[in-house]
Amino acid sequence: MEHKRIIAICAPLILFFAMAHADDGDDLKDQFNPVMTAVTSQSIAADARAAGLGDIGAATDPDVNSQSWNPAKYPFTISRAGLAINYTPWLRQLVNDIALLNAAGYFRIGDYQAVSGSLRYFSLGDVSAGDMTVKPYELAVDVAYSRMLSEKFSASVALRYMYSDLSGHYDDNVTPGSAFAADLACYYNNYVMMGNRECQLAWGLNISNIGTKINYGEDYSYFIPTNLRLGLSYTIPVNEYNRFSISADVNKLLVPSKPLQGADESNEEYEERIRNDYYDMSSISGIFKSFGDSERGFKGEMEEIQWSIGAEYTYNDKFSLRAGYHHESEMQGNRKYFTVGAGFRMNVLSIDAGYVIATTPSNPLDQTLRVSLAFDFDGIKDFFGRRR
Repeated sequence: MEHKRIIAICAPLILFFAMAHADDGDDLKDQFNPVMTAVTSQSIAADARAAGLGDIGAATDPDVNSQSWNPAKYPFTISRAGLAINYTPWLRQLVNDIALLNAAGYFRIGDYQAVSGSLRYFSLGDVSAGDMTVKPYELAVDVAYSRMLSEKFSASVALRYMYSDLSGHYDDNVTPGSAFAADLACYYNNYVMMGNRECQLAWGLNISNIGTKINYGEDYSYFIPTNLRLGLSYTIPVNEYNRFSISADVNKLLVPSKPLQGADESNEEYEERIRNDYYDMSSISGIFKSFGDSERGFKGEMEEIQWSIGAEYTYNDKFSLRAGYHHESEMQGNRKYFTVGAGFRMNVLSIDAGYVIATTPSNPLDQTLRVSLAFDFDGIKDFFGRRR
């Protein structure tokens, strides 16, 4: 049971590194010190469109799944309301019963405001514990309010509750943990001329999961994945029916790195030091410390930044093809992969799929498939209106 709990908290990073660098030297392994957090399901891309673009969403065109990436985009949506359901089988190269389920929706109030929310359920599958089987899971629910502050700029605030049960109530020494967090986001959207074409330029910023730490019944608490994401998107209309966009995101966990043990430091001295300098640190202090605490100096701080780039082709707002690339330093987990995706949209609903193609050997994310189904409430209203 403890093994499963460790996997849920930090093992995705450790797994990637161990599999990709099994033959590397001890020096590299000794320097491996990824930023670790609890509630890792918050860092998984839930929807197929963003996943097909390489895990990008801070500044892309607003859609129903913007809640996870930048809820400030919702006032710019064309439809007045929408609902999406997303499904992701997770780590299927290792196990067959871990999955992420996500639902998101929004409603525009007038022309300048919107309210939105999402529900995220991450199942860790069936775990044998003695003579019984338990089902650990993580759950998060959030709501957001967004408003246009000008014709080109909007801002948003979101509130989130997270619940993590990693023992399935099997171990009395490990209790479920919960945490509260907030997101602050903004979005800028403008049209610029490129030759004789009116192109769309957008950027977005989202600081997510600013909140409490989470405790599992132990003497210390874990950091949740507070994250800074910045994105840029540029859309070029080729003609009346065809358009092409290219987007990029960079993101960094605003969580301090756990100190490494010194060569001449005893286990007792090390445990006392990390308790004072790491576990007892508040989440807010951790945000500021995260910008300059890497033991590898400036190079280590740069290695903590993940980046993605993606492109999307859309025909007549009905059909889309996507491709992207996601990069993470080998010192932080080595999650490097290409992605492809496609989407088909009708008046009432849209269907999207995203697929991961790993570039590193034995990557457990390889061949990950995401599927999204979204409903357009304006389309539904028009559909039933025509039938009357």
